[in-house]
Amino acid sequence: MARVSVATVSALINGTATVSPELSQRIEQAIRDIGYKRNAIARSLKMGTTRTIGLTVPHITNPFFTDVVSVIQQAFDRAGYAVMLCCTDEDLNTQDDQIRLLLDRMVDGLIVARVGDGAILKRIVDDANVPVVLIDRVCEGVDTDAVVLDNHRAVFDAISYLIDLGHRRIGYISGSFDISPLHDRMTGYREALQAAGLPVENELVRFGNFHEVDGYNATMQLLSLHDRPSAIFSANNPMVIATMKAIRDIGLSCPEDISVACFDDFPWSDVFQPQLTTVAQPVKAIGEQAANLLLDRLAGNRDAPPRKLTLKGRLMIRNSCRPLSAPLGAIAQSVSA
Repeated sequence: MARVSVATVSALINGTATVSPELSQRIEQAIRDIGYKRNAIARSLKMGTTRTIGLTVPHITNPFFTDVVSVIQQAFDRAGYAVMLCCTDEDLNTQDDQIRLLLDRMVDGLIVARVGDGAILKRIVDDANVPVVLIDRVCEGVDTDAVVLDNHRAVFDAISYLIDLGHRRIGYISGSFDISPLHDRMTGYREALQAAGLPVENELVRFGNFHEVDGYNATMQLLSLHDRPSAIFSANNPMVIATMKAIRDIGLSCPEDISVACFDDFPWSDVFQPQLTTVAQPVKAIGEQAANLLLDRLAGNRDAPPRKLTLKGRLMIRNSCRPLSAPLGAIAQSVSA
């Protein structure tokens, strides 16, 4: 219809060569007349690439992962890639099935926030023949790029802040201890207590498994202790919402009766009453660095040694924690630098 060669049509559609305005007009008119659309599957088979990235996260409802997904999506959109997103809901079998599904769809690379034991993931990655970047959670024995947070230091600093306020019995609500960030956060909690000469009391550690109902029950267990803690630190933000509900339901107030801090900042943390003291992760940097590492591999840098980027958290001091030795009016209101 356009009265040109296949090569000329290809050059215009794919932008691989300059086509004269006259020929471009004829080709574009023919495309409109016949309703031509590119066959992405056929193109992928011919080119050996799908321009698609697979991304798996454990919770799409967790604001941290929602924000990271958004940053990664934008980065690959700018680079001309589509992103296929899968949510594993912290289930190992679901994760493995989804990764295999993504590989069956011939994705060009994977970004994975893993769950559970890494043995199966290692076998999949070793056989995948595509570059893989791990985010948030490292995996022992999997030699691949990774972007993680210094979880140990972040929690150490947060617990040390509570200790500096005069708190000596600090409750800690964790998720699964098998996941590397939660293991590191627990280590930070214990070492902050030990550095201050305080005992590590097992009765003050409860497991909320990331879910609100579990976080609520864990908080109730802490508040039911004969010598209840004067402060509670929650290892992620869905559980801290449950902690605040439990404090209200039992007839207590934060921070008058109990101070609360948590890991992960989220958009409404400074809208809460009281405003929540949190550890903020550099979400934008995590997403962009993960995308950059994978794009670098896709550009041909396949043989370089695995790279692990460790980023720092930021303690956001608001007014959900009060000093035990000062009146309520002296509660810190400012956000730390």
